[in-house]
Amino acid sequence: MACSRGKANPNNFTKIKLFANSGGFCQRPECNQPLFKSFKEKEIHIAEIAHIISVNKGARKDSNSTDTQKGNYNNLILLCPNCHTIIDKDEDDFPEKLIHKWKTDHVENIAKIFGIKKFSDRKSAHEMVISLFAENKKIFEVYGPETEERFNPESEFPEIWLQKIRTTLIPNNRKLLNIIEINSHLLTETEKESFHNFQLHVKDFESKHIFNTISTGIRFPQEITAIYV
Repeated sequence: MACSRGKANPNNFTKIKLFANSGGFCQRPECNQPLFKSFKEKEIHIAEIAHIISVNKGARKDSNSTDTQKGNYNNLILLCPNCHTIIDKDEDDFPEKLIHKWKTDHVENIAKIFGIKKFSDRKSAHEMVISLFAENKKIFEVYGPETEERFNPESEFPEIWLQKIRTTLIPNNRKLLNIIEINSHLLTETEKESFHNFQLHVKDFESKHIFNTISTGIRFPQEITAIYV
């Protein structure tokens, strides 16, 4: 995700949050094109981080905001390269208020697509999350780095595993985080601790597979799959 604006450049956590809340799609409503693309048998992303309040001169310039503030999540939106260019070259027609609305509406629409709801009982919440955990588990068992295929230098499984991470595991993890957070009123104290560990795991997992950090980070907390039981 291109952005090199000194202190106005967001940190990795902010980048991950932007990508997660975009659902993998450009946040301009007239566009909504996928930000993950297949190119020459490789998976790439074309996402670009756009500043809502401009870093340099322009109609969206705000002299009262520091560069650090301009690099915060609230001042950023994730767009495809075309939409990023359009809003920066024509700031008069794309004011701050309009772009904030794009971002808010997009996040709400993604939540609706994911079918995220607030429940009054633990059983309904469990039924909502268990299928996502089951899908992730099956993908890990079939394609993950601990299968026998890791010893086969000609295996296509490692490439499939990376594709599954980006197209299924990361979106599923984000759905799970949102579902559990919205239904946090149903959690026990023990489950809150498990959820915290799961949040850390997701953050580390995304850092590794989106931003290529070396550290594997916190392993998946198995106890989270029994949440709301």
